[in-house]
Amino acid sequence: MNGMNGTANLPGLWQEARNADGRVYYYNTQTKATQWAKPLDLMSSQERALADQPWKEYTAEGGRKYWYNTETKASSWEMPEIYKNALAQSQPSNLPPKPAIPANQFVAGGFQTNDYGEPLGPARQIGFGQDSSAARGPTFHKSTDPEYSTYEEAEAAFIKMLKRANVQPDWTWEQTMRATIKDPQFRSVKDPKDRKAAFEKYVTEVRIQEKDRAKERLTKLRSDFGTMLRSHREIKHYTRWKTARRIIEHEAIFRSTDDETERRQLFEEYISDLKKASMEREVATRKNAMDELVGILKALDLEPYTRWSEAQTIIQSNDRFAGDEKFKTLSKSDVLTAFENHIKSLERTFNDERQREKASKARIERQSRDHFIDLLKELKSAGKIKAGTKWMSVHPEFESDPRYTGMLGQSGSSPLDLFRDMVEEEERGLRMTRNDVYDVLEDRRYEVTPKTTFLDFQGIMQSDRRTSNIPQETLSLLFERLLEKVNRRSEDDKHASERHTRRAIDALRSRIKHLDNPPVQSKSTWESVRPQITNFDEYKALENDDQRRQAFDKVIRRLKEKDEDTERERERRRDRDRDREFRERDRERDRERDRERRTRRASRSPEPDAYEADRRKAMADRERQYRKAAPTGLSPPPRDRHSHERDRRESLYSRDGRLGRYERERERDRYRDGREDERERLYRMRGDPRSGRDELDYGGGAAGNAARRRRGDSEGADSAGSRKRAKRDKSKEEEAKKEEVAMHSGSEEGEMVEE
Repeated sequence: MNGMNGTANLPGLWQEARNADGRVYYYNTQTKATQWAKPLDLMSSQERALADQPWKEYTAEGGRKYWYNTETKASSWEMPEIYKNALAQSQPSNLPPKPAIPANQFVAGGFQTNDYGEPLGPARQIGFGQDSSAARGPTFHKSTDPEYSTYEEAEAAFIKMLKRANVQPDWTWEQTMRATIKDPQFRSVKDPKDRKAAFEKYVTEVRIQEKDRAKERLTKLRSDFGTMLRSHREIKHYTRWKTARRIIEHEAIFRSTDDETERRQLFEEYISDLKKASMEREVATRKNAMDELVGILKALDLEPYTRWSEAQTIIQSNDRFAGDEKFKTLSKSDVLTAFENHIKSLERTFNDERQREKASKARIERQSRDHFIDLLKELKSAGKIKAGTKWMSVHPEFESDPRYTGMLGQSGSSPLDLFRDMVEEEERGLRMTRNDVYDVLEDRRYEVTPKTTFLDFQGIMQSDRRTSNIPQETLSLLFERLLEKVNRRSEDDKHASERHTRRAIDALRSRIKHLDNPPVQSKSTWESVRPQITNFDEYKALENDDQRRQAFDKVIRRLKEKDEDTERERERRRDRDRDREFRERDRERDRERDRERRTRRASRSPEPDAYEADRRKAMADRERQYRKAAPTGLSPPPRDRHSHERDRRESLYSRDGRLGRYERERERDRYRDGREDERERLYRMRGDPRSGRDELDYGGGAAGNAARRRRGDSEGADSAGSRKRAKRDKSKEEEAKKEEVAMHSGSEEGEMVEE
């Protein structure tokens, strides 16, 4: 409301104004208040009369007026009688009637008069083609325009004229004027603005009437169309328009309208009603089935902890469930939902029963505790339970009482807890008496010591009026607690003193340890060290020489331990050096042996073996024997030196059970030497120039193929070298034939192989 387009200068305190959107509001110049409603000061008599009525006039979206009751929330297209009466009463009745238009008034371009019948000025009454002199002369014409007493009658006559002229609602005002301006009733409404307003009102009413007629026609058509569709039983809720149209296109109701969209809309409405009815029937059937399923579940006597997998089999095997068709409308989800609801109700019933049992048990336990508390109160009244009373001292008094045995094993507070609560209550009652005793001891400046007797304490208490009436049992209990407290304090002081002494001894020990002129050694004596530390605070902090001597003894003991550790470390170092020397010696021996082997391997002319021919002959004979004995014709692998070595090592371990470090190293050396000897022997066998092949001939031309391969490889070599190598091979074969004559027996060959 801040932006105003203008403000009307109305009399009174209220003024009319408009905001930026053009909406009218009212402003009070005195109170600076603003409001949307029109104030009473600015209302006319008619507006004041209608303001008190519950009926209010509004205009609908199409321009048609209707009335709304703000109290009953009712609405009406017709003007209510109450509203009419209020409107009639608001018309002024005491004012003089408006004078009629005199006969000399010129209408539609002639002379006019004001509201009182007086002619207007000549300058306003000059017609087309007249000059001012002619205008001054009185020219009178008799008016033929219809006259009506009220505006409503004139408006009704104008609207009737429009209906008679068959004015259509889609005409414009200009079209309407051209068609009706010659009609005398056109001027029944004097003001052109009122004529146009009456025309608009007529157009609105005609449109509303056409809409009402179209609605009534559609309502009747819908009823007839639905009756027609219901007469065809083959049309179901799932039938489509394409199918239904072929069925009903010959009906008279179908041909009563030419609008295909309207026909389809009526069909869709009918199908929608059918679907709704079908769904309602399905829902009702499903509800009945669910209700009966609940009864079946109750009859099955299921447990609250029954699983769905078990219940599903039981439900499906039920005769009533399997034989009734209505249960087929239920899905597995529906059956599962009913089962879950039933199980929840069972669980709820089960939990309620457990809660009742729990409440009953709690009530019984509470009664048992109350009975036991009564028992404790009886013992308290008898003087058997007092402050400081022990459980074991009163337990024999009620160990066979039913009020005690009834509490055993139940949850909640135990009998011991209840007993402690009562003793604690007695302790709270004893605090006042204890405070009085402490006050008396403080006033008398009397200190209780471990040597204080009860008689001395009792005499002090009886000498004061505040504690003279304390019972002897209570006084004895307080004295025992005081004495216990004093003894505990003495023990704490003793421990604190011992701790202080230990720290002082440790401080003196540290001082002795860090002496440097001369430093303390393991052979130092107390007499030689004492003069060096007499001036230190750590020495003076200790009270006697025994404690100082104790600090010195600790230093000497630690130094001796360090010396022993140093000596042991020195011995270990000597052992490591000796072991390292032995290992170096062994490694040197191994290197020497390796050098000898490399020297032997570097020689290309090994020494001749005199038994080579005999060994080969024995191996050939043995191979022939194995060929005859074995179906495969293959000989087993010879027993090599490794097998002998393993047997010897196993016998060595089985005989000794455990070897020392140096023995194990020597054993490893022997094993390594044996492996080197074996490799050397195999090398000599393969490189012996007296042997023409490296493996036995098992037949099939293997040796010949190998020889041919060697010959093929050597064909590209130098011709002179080839001739020399062939001559040397030939001489080796001749020597081998000569030596075969002198071959020894097979036993010797076996012995040599066994080596």
